[in-house]
Amino acid sequence: MRTVSGPTDHVVVVGAGLSGLACALHLLGAGRRVTVVERDAGPGGRAGTTELGGYQVDTGPTVLTMPHLADEAFAAVGESLSDRVELVALHPAYRACFADGTRLDVHTDGEAMEAEVRRFAGVAEAAGYRALREWLERLYRAQMRRFIDTNFDSPFQLLHPDLARLAALGGFGRLHHRIGRFLSDARLRRVFSFQALYAGVTPARALAAYAVIAYMDTVAGVWFPKGGMHALPRAMADAAAGAGADFRWSQAASSLEQSTGRVRAVHLATGERIPCDAVVLSCELSTAHRLLGRAPRRPARLRHSPSAVVLHAGTDRTWPDLAHHTLSFGAAWERTFDELTHEGRLMSDPSLLITRPTTHDPALAPPGRHLHYVLAPCPNTTVGPSAAAWRDLGPRYHDSLAAELERRGLDGFRSSVQEELLVTPLDWTAQGHAAGTPFSVSHTFAQTGPFRPRNLVGWLDNVVLAGCGTTPGVGVPTVLISGKLAAARITGGIKGRFPHTRPVPSAAGATSSSTPADANDPS
Repeated sequence: MRTVSGPTDHVVVVGAGLSGLACALHLLGAGRRVTVVERDAGPGGRAGTTELGGYQVDTGPTVLTMPHLADEAFAAVGESLSDRVELVALHPAYRACFADGTRLDVHTDGEAMEAEVRRFAGVAEAAGYRALREWLERLYRAQMRRFIDTNFDSPFQLLHPDLARLAALGGFGRLHHRIGRFLSDARLRRVFSFQALYAGVTPARALAAYAVIAYMDTVAGVWFPKGGMHALPRAMADAAAGAGADFRWSQAASSLEQSTGRVRAVHLATGERIPCDAVVLSCELSTAHRLLGRAPRRPARLRHSPSAVVLHAGTDRTWPDLAHHTLSFGAAWERTFDELTHEGRLMSDPSLLITRPTTHDPALAPPGRHLHYVLAPCPNTTVGPSAAAWRDLGPRYHDSLAAELERRGLDGFRSSVQEELLVTPLDWTAQGHAAGTPFSVSHTFAQTGPFRPRNLVGWLDNVVLAGCGTTPGVGVPTVLISGKLAAARITGGIKGRFPHTRPVPSAAGATSSSTPADANDPS
């Protein structure tokens, strides 16, 4: 593995999102002095928070999977996730509601899910689910160490026995075909393939290897942090500060001072100069390229994932059919994906993610009130309406989305809203997200693994990238890995001065007893 050359005693991390915080913790654990520069007033980045008339709103991801990856970052400085964050295992992980009126609770426990599939679709589909679950577990084991949790220096690193294992598992076929080999029920196939949209590709075009995201969602377990998802970056920042990190809040990096192939200092918008031995840019990829002065050359322009409209609604009532996470599928499927990714149109029959965090934490809303988060995928601003067009389009889409929710059983939704916040590609663009999407660069084959933007900068010896735009990609688990991989580019992966033991979250409950740090290693 290539590493940063020269001295690395003092590292400046630009950005206090999940990847930057994970990187900072791993660097601190390896004995480095760390300064974190963040343009916002607090940690989180995409996993931010805002107060809305007494409602505490997560403005980023709402689904937490693979929490042991966060725990690895805490363990680097001798702490544990469970000491800082109270996790609630979600049962069910999701509730899937379909246009034909049927409903399926998605359990991550194998026996519970097999029983639910049997009730929902019969004995044959339950057997298919069991086979699918086994395949997902094997797929995860084949990919995690070699293709996800790794630093790529060359495509030739793919030439490994694990590549043959992945091919034998059908990982290079199409996702919807592979899922269809296990399940014939179209509704069930949606439950195990919609996750491809997280990677910015449609199930019909996605490689079957991307089913590893379904493994995380439907097998490994789903959790909710008390206090909301923002509790995780807040706790990571507190742990990093306790281990000696110097945080500069509300201070944006304005430029990098470069000399003889190295960055010598980070300049802040306030005029301050911070000398350093190495820099980690965990900000938006386009922002990193601006600070660097140019982007690396690629044979083709980067393609970005679809975007999303998010409606945050504080209400005076809720609806008993909602779970913590509810997937509301429209009748259309492939057609809506074409609209999102090729035609650049809003979904004519949307599939929605509805999250009710007050299910497990009523304190996020005023007494007797409820908080709902409704996510509707939409085209990014490259293929769809421009950011400016959303000034007029946003209010109209808000009204149609509220009407659609009422058609799907949330009677009286519009009259129940006490506080609300609508976030559109206009807002994502204002936050600096390229193509008006918070989901960054899509995971097409040409933008995955060794073909994704590298986390080393070829023309500078001491700059590393982290975040969803680089290795390994988009999503909470992967950006946590990204921070660890960025730190390894600086430290060489050398174990730090702190003991590497930790309590590991269990899908059956909040936490289990302390175990070695490699207890969740799939190899």
